[in-house]
Amino acid sequence: MSKGTLFIVTAPSGAGKTSLVKALIEREQQLRVSVSHTTRAKRPGEEGGVNYHFVGEADFMEMLRSGSFFESALVYGNHYGTSQLWVNEQLEAGLDVILEIDWQGAVQVRNLDPKACSIFILPPSLETLKIRLLNRAQDDTVTIENRMNEAVTEISHVAEANFVVINDDFDTALEDLCAIIRSCRLTMKYQETNQAALFASLTLG
Repeated sequence: MSKGTLFIVTAPSGAGKTSLVKALIEREQQLRVSVSHTTRAKRPGEEGGVNYHFVGEADFMEMLRSGSFFESALVYGNHYGTSQLWVNEQLEAGLDVILEIDWQGAVQVRNLDPKACSIFILPPSLETLKIRLLNRAQDDTVTIENRMNEAVTEISHVAEANFVVINDDFDTALEDLCAIIRSCRLTMKYQETNQAALFASLTLG
């Protein structure tokens, strides 16, 4: 039985998902974040194997055909996929795994693993979201408008999540994420698996 817990983190582009997850894994030592494969171009400051595994279209499609992905999706015209092997290895080692994926991938993962904990990160408003995308200065005007349109679609799936975090204040949102992770580790099913020896010793008498 897998001892790790699978967490899904979904958010519209610009909501602060990546920054929050980075800060989260720095605080939670038992947590690992999956590095997705993608066909999109590398952005300034990004590193291959750190932010994403950047691959060509042909290589991605070959991995897709061979069943290498736990989930995959087409987002903003680019393909994204999560390594099935890597996720399974981490979970079997007793580590918790975070998948930063869009709503399409989240649906696939929940179908494969109904026990996965799904977290949705929302911006405080669409206006704030647009300002964050503009301040990021990584996309042209047309791309930002496309991202705003996609954000409305993404946000329409918020009710499918187990938890919702509103990223108005970064520190507060980070504390909320930490609370979710810790609460999931205190469920009976998690404790029964990871504290099996203790449970056995307490019930012997």
